[in-house]
Amino acid sequence: MTEPASYELAQVNIARLKAPLDSPQLKDFVDALDPVNAVADTADGFVWRLQSDSGNATDVPVFGDDWLIVNMSVWRDTNALTAFMYQGRHRELLSRRREWFERLKEAVTALWWVPAGHRPTIAEAEGRLLHLRTNGPTPYAFTLRTSFPAQGTEPVSSAVPEDLGCSV
Repeated sequence: MTEPASYELAQVNIARLKAPLDSPQLKDFVDALDPVNAVADTADGFVWRLQSDSGNATDVPVFGDDWLIVNMSVWRDTNALTAFMYQGRHRELLSRRREWFERLKEAVTALWWVPAGHRPTIAEAEGRLLHLRTNGPTPYAFTLRTSFPAQGTEPVSSAVPEDLGCSV
C-alpha cells in the first residue's frame, strides 16, 4: 500500500476573451466546457476544480477584469495534469485557443504545490501568477516547462509541445 501524498499540484490559468461568452464566436468553446470538465473530473490524478453554480468557473471574477476567465484545479502531480492537458478533447481545444482568446504577453498559467486537501482561492492564484510574472519560475510558482518537486528547490525540465504552450 502506498502512503498518501502530502502535497498536490494546484494550477491556474487565465484567458482574455475575444468576445462575450454568449457570442457565436465562442459557441464551440462554451459548448465544449461541460464535456471537457466531465473528462477532467474522471481523469487519473484529478483531485478538484474551481466551479461556481454554473458547473464551471467562467463567471468567477479574476484580477477584477470582466474579460478574463479562470480555470483552477488540483492534481496528484505534474504527470497527471500533463496527461489530461495534451490528449483528447482538451488538446483539441488548446489547439483552437487563439480563435477565442487574446494572446497575452505575461504568464497566464502558474503551478504550485499545496498541502493535500487544500483548495486554493482566487486570491492565492492571482498572487502566484503575479509572483511568476515578476520572478520567473520558482518553487513558489512555476510552469510545466520549469517545474519544481513538492519539497525541493531544483527545477525539473519537462517537454511541453511547442505548438500548445501552457496557456488556455
